[in-house]
Amino acid sequence: MPYRPASYYDADRKIWSGDQLECYFDPHLSIGEIIFNEMRRHPQLIAQISATENTILTRAELQANAMHIASYMRSLGLLQMDIVGIIARNTTHISAVAYACFFNGIAFHSLNISYEQSTIEKLFSITKPNIIFCDGDEFEKVRSATAQLNVKIITMRNHPSGSIRIDEVLATPIEKNFQPVRLERGNDQTLAILCSSGTTGIPKAVTITNSRQIFNSSHSLTTNDVQYSHSTLDWITGLLTTVTSGVFSTKRIIADNIFDPEFFMRLVEEHQITWIIQAPSHMAMMVNSPSFSTADLSSLRYYLFGGSRSSVETQHRIRSRLSKDCLHFAYGFTELGSMAALNLHFDEKPNSVGRLVAGLKLKVICEMGESLEPDEVGELCLWNGQYWAGYYGNPEETHKMRDHHNWFHTGDLGYVDDDGFIYIVERKKDMLKFQNIMYYPNEIERVISKMPDVVEVCVFGVWNEINGDEATAAVVKKRGSTLTAQDIVDYVATHIDAKYKQLNGGAIIVEDLVRSPNGKTNRMANKAFFLEAKSSAK
Repeated sequence: MPYRPASYYDADRKIWSGDQLECYFDPHLSIGEIIFNEMRRHPQLIAQISATENTILTRAELQANAMHIASYMRSLGLLQMDIVGIIARNTTHISAVAYACFFNGIAFHSLNISYEQSTIEKLFSITKPNIIFCDGDEFEKVRSATAQLNVKIITMRNHPSGSIRIDEVLATPIEKNFQPVRLERGNDQTLAILCSSGTTGIPKAVTITNSRQIFNSSHSLTTNDVQYSHSTLDWITGLLTTVTSGVFSTKRIIADNIFDPEFFMRLVEEHQITWIIQAPSHMAMMVNSPSFSTADLSSLRYYLFGGSRSSVETQHRIRSRLSKDCLHFAYGFTELGSMAALNLHFDEKPNSVGRLVAGLKLKVICEMGESLEPDEVGELCLWNGQYWAGYYGNPEETHKMRDHHNWFHTGDLGYVDDDGFIYIVERKKDMLKFQNIMYYPNEIERVISKMPDVVEVCVFGVWNEINGDEATAAVVKKRGSTLTAQDIVDYVATHIDAKYKQLNGGAIIVEDLVRSPNGKTNRMANKAFFLEAKSSAK
């Protein structure tokens, strides 16, 4: 059968290529100019509905709000080289803030609301924003973190005294004959600055180029589509949803609450949502919800997920509730600024992250840097032919991530099969050693995830001075299940022969896994929780 997306293999160079990238818009226009023009084409269409703040905006109203905010920035004398800070939930006016930055050619640096003051201080000391848009909930934390910067702080909700309210900014008169700017550096100019999704240390400030690649797999979206992503603007999926909603004139549903699976499933039915992109952790929460078996998800025609793995069992359960075969894994990473691969063939390749999307090339390299052939495991390297400004203010880490031939080194170990499907074995840094034998926690996670009563699992190594890294598992069980930690240890013992892959460190049943701010499972934090629980039990 013909697999999609199209993929080609150059056996001489040992390089896989996606299809040629098609250009649907004038290549000289910036993303801000495209969104500005598209908003004028469909002024009466509903652009956005906030399910938590109960607001509705047409595209004309959203565009006007963005122009008010952009005019406010211009009145302050902000230039294209300046930075705007964002640390906010998906409130009514946050999209207008993003579009205002796009219209002005000013990059925004978006941080997660859960970051500690010290992390905020470190990151904003790198980019030095002139103004920061944040929620009143985090105002004091942000103000303290930026005390050494000459910065204005504008609050988006729950406005404390001493802040500038977003309503005051929206009262700024729109500049006469307002037009989006032409980018001084063309489409190589930075669109946004997000944060790396690392699970340890201070996140890096990742620049995202003003490139069409961010919406290169979204061209089937139309004005009839209704989009939803719970991700905020500090996450690439949040940026993707904000950009594609503006470019393709869709209706977007937003919410500024903590993710609630039952609330989300009601939104899908109430608003007939057609497109979502979701974290696997939210998928696991859904299938473990009492309402899942009766939820109406029939309106969905694009159900993308990514950022980490989802068990095959969870995928099967969600697919059973969908009216179309539309649940697809999207593989990528923040630095790339777009998805890299998409699996449209779950039935044939359930464990694959898919095939390359248009405009991408891939090679697999060994530790010596030599390219490998199909089915050989090595580090995945990707090339997108786009300019990348790197990690803001961090050239050393930039050169580690992208080499002088412009290949991104993902840090993911994997291989490509004869049909061009990519498989991730594990992160290089997740490698463990038991009695000097290397293994990867994902190998054990795959086995445990097949247990009928397991919703999610995280395996990590606990150090033993004799054995080295002893595999240990934190497991979320299904609601009402009687599964025990010993059941998990015994299951692994009967399904894995190798001694070094046994749960030599034991297991623990938890209510939920510990995650990083972007929703990814945090191995180090789950390990710390296990060790603390073990210590308390003594």
